[in-house]
Amino acid sequence: MPPFKPIKRKDFIKALKEAGFEGPHAGGRHEFLIKGQLHLILANPHQSEISKDLLARILRQANLTREEWEKL
Repeated sequence: MPPFKPIKRKDFIKALKEAGFEGPHAGGRHEFLIKGQLHLILANPHQSEISKDLLARILRQANLTREEWEKL
């Protein structure tokens, strides 16, 4: 579903939920998603999109490959 390019936070969260993550849950400074023992910290909401660079870093933390991401 989502190509590997900048993405809106709302669409990003929706795609991660399709990958099995739950949330977002309120944290100290940032919201986070949970999948098993993995806690994935989300970027704070802002008006611009999540950049390609930040997307790559978050997907690496989520143990998702680019191919898995694009299949969601």
